[in-house]
Amino acid sequence: MATVDYKRELEDLIDIVVEENGSDLHFSAGSHPLVRVAGSLIPLIKKPQLTSDDALGFLRAMLSADKVDTFLKTQEVDFSYAGRNGVRFRGNAYFQKGTVAIALRYIPNKIPKLDDLNLPPILEMFTQRPQGFFLCVGPVGQGKSTTLAAMIQMINETRAEHIMTIEDPIEYLFEPNKSLIDQREVRVDTEDFSQALRSAFRQDVDVLMVGEMRGKETMETAVTAAETGHLVFSTLHTNNAAQTIDRIIDSFPSGQQDQIRLQLSGSLAGIFSQRLVPRISGGLIPAYELLINNTAVANLIRERRTHEIQTVIETGLEHGMIDMNRSLVELVQKGEITVENAFSYSINPKGLERLM
Repeated sequence: MATVDYKRELEDLIDIVVEENGSDLHFSAGSHPLVRVAGSLIPLIKKPQLTSDDALGFLRAMLSADKVDTFLKTQEVDFSYAGRNGVRFRGNAYFQKGTVAIALRYIPNKIPKLDDLNLPPILEMFTQRPQGFFLCVGPVGQGKSTTLAAMIQMINETRAEHIMTIEDPIEYLFEPNKSLIDQREVRVDTEDFSQALRSAFRQDVDVLMVGEMRGKETMETAVTAAETGHLVFSTLHTNNAAQTIDRIIDSFPSGQQDQIRLQLSGSLAGIFSQRLVPRISGGLIPAYELLINNTAVANLIRERRTHEIQTVIETGLEHGMIDMNRSLVELVQKGEITVENAFSYSINPKGLERLM
């Protein structure tokens, strides 16, 4: 039986992802390789079905022998991979039913601008703040990292600051422009998120981008950093602004929750929630919600009335706030998305029905 050249096969598959404008590449035993294009998984049926040994072969083509050994012991690993022509991926390898599987997320080399992503111009306002805590939230695969990358790049192009990113793994690669940019990868350049965040206080950092809020300690340090003169950006896997605030507060023991409410009410700049919706013309387009922290919102956070925040967003258009349902309605009216998809992606379908 001929030996498979996994490195060459991998590069061929990467070429397909780029040519088809795909977002993800999957390897799983018993399946053909799969590419996600415009939200749908497509099997590459001209390629043979994979065995667990094939999936491990592809992983060995991407990782050092030491990292593969670590993976076999821990049974999962996050990593980044650069193919030929500098094409980059964020990867995760894991076991399922005793066999190896890999998920790769394509990271374009060019950092897009907010306009390119069809995002609202008001996001630029948050890049010009001297300090504060800004969160981009939503389920996995909804473009949160790309949105934050566009905002960080905007700071890089317009302000002379020291920007620090803490990621697991590093995704977009930034070239210093007006700003100095340092990028730290967890387990490569630092032990963990919270350790890197604590160290940032001694590194004369102005702007921090934390790949993900993981655990109470990271959240606590990020909020403190925003309070003490830093502009902090991060992501959370939550559905909307009110749920995000509750998730942060609920991460703390009951005896600490009043303190974190107080800190959050003062340091929060805004929360941006986004969903990538299939476009009638092909591809994906974002629908979004934006909460801007003002006196009314700060009071609701302090007074444990986060359930009222959604109403503030829905009635806060004149303050620059954006309601998800209104965003979906606008996309329908512009002919960008179908009514069916608007309802599929709405968190509050009954509210959407009233606006239609």
